[in-house]
Amino acid sequence: MELLLLIFLPLAGAIITSFIKGGAAKISALGFALASLCVTIGLLTQFTPDATTQFAVNYPWIQQLGINFHVGIDGISMITVILTNVLMPLIILSSFKHEYKNANAFYALMLFMQSGLLLVFTALDGFLFYIGWEAALIPIYFICAMWGGKDRIKVNMKFFVYTIAGSLFMLLGIIYLYLQNPANNFDINAFYALNLDSYQQGWIFWAFFIAFAIKMPIFPFHTWQPDTYTEAPAPGTMLLSGIMLKMGIYGVIRWLLPIVPQGVNDWVCVAMILSVIGIVYASLIGFTQKDAKRLIAYSSIAHVGLIAAGIFTLNTQGMQGVMVQMLSHGINVVGLFFVLDIISSRLKTNKIDELGGLAKVAPQLAISFLIILLGTVALPGTNGFVGEFLLLYSVYSYNVWLGAIAGLTIIFGAVYMLRMYQKVMLGQTNELTITFADIKGTEKIVLYTICALVIVMGVYPKPILHISEAAVQQLLEQVNQKLTGVN
Repeated sequence: MELLLLIFLPLAGAIITSFIKGGAAKISALGFALASLCVTIGLLTQFTPDATTQFAVNYPWIQQLGINFHVGIDGISMITVILTNVLMPLIILSSFKHEYKNANAFYALMLFMQSGLLLVFTALDGFLFYIGWEAALIPIYFICAMWGGKDRIKVNMKFFVYTIAGSLFMLLGIIYLYLQNPANNFDINAFYALNLDSYQQGWIFWAFFIAFAIKMPIFPFHTWQPDTYTEAPAPGTMLLSGIMLKMGIYGVIRWLLPIVPQGVNDWVCVAMILSVIGIVYASLIGFTQKDAKRLIAYSSIAHVGLIAAGIFTLNTQGMQGVMVQMLSHGINVVGLFFVLDIISSRLKTNKIDELGGLAKVAPQLAISFLIILLGTVALPGTNGFVGEFLLLYSVYSYNVWLGAIAGLTIIFGAVYMLRMYQKVMLGQTNELTITFADIKGTEKIVLYTICALVIVMGVYPKPILHISEAAVQQLLEQVNQKLTGVN
């Protein structure tokens, strides 16, 4: 029952918040997000870090079609649940300094999206997974379309077409698996047990992979991302980059690898090459960016490319690196976009060349920004180092040349991120930046919390690795056993 509370509490909060007018709507949303965090902490204290699925609930839903409301948590999904419910209060709190028109609808949509995300990360029924997938997409579409920038309609339509097209491919794959299942249901374990030949696994691989690659995104399915991140309101950008792209990563791990391991084995080289191309391509494009928000967007593509490459190495180090890096990337990218939102809300620009000298007038912002940025470029002792080290080690073990190319993400990332910091924070102030005010109030709470997470996770990552270790090992053993059986 605790898991049902975890999933439906944000949904109840969305309904209640939608009826609350004025500034009280943000207080209501924050209250429900904090309540969800408390439920997560409660589940975590009861969680046993083994390979079992815990807190499972399985109720018949649409019995004629074999659809059940089947949810549960293991070590892999626990990481994504923690990520979602740690970041949601921070994202909501980061928006307190803004006044949004129809604020009750804005915050209700955020909570509705949270509920959809949690359903994706806990679903053990294929049809339920798809419902959660779409439920998380609908609110972010309206958030971007109603509260985004001047080009929001055109940009949002591109985002919507991309994601809907990917979702339809995935739906076809899910329906096909259902039709092949003698039990006539969508249960994930039944899908795992299917004996599909190489041809079937090949096309199902692409049906799922395209959907997940669009969401992450992986080259060449990434073109919607920079524009959408730039035009979305700051909380929308944080939701997309911090949490929503993890749906694609999670989908590959939970649904793609165990169901069609032979399909993965047949196409892994292509997936790895696309992931590594994305790392280099996004980094090179990042060098040319004049807008700080777009630069962070391309940086995110590069980091996700490394995460995807780590998944397809199919080894423990890579998968554990993915677990840590999902958390680290989510925390860091939310922090980076919040810093840019603070700058943009005061100065009405994200143009790097128009800024400068902010460290002199806003030292607390400068220090917070530096800590988060160092986590992003994987400085030892920060949260980004642990995950990137494991990921690069796994890719290098898979292929020396791919590992060497993937390693460029650290060099390139350090160059363009530190160069951005130098131009924005250091040097002399100008007529625009001389009156810039340092962080205060809720801005301090959000940034100090993120900085603390960057340092604590970097110094002591063991609890995160311990949560997912057994589940990761079981998943890889399951994949290897099926590969041996198929071959």
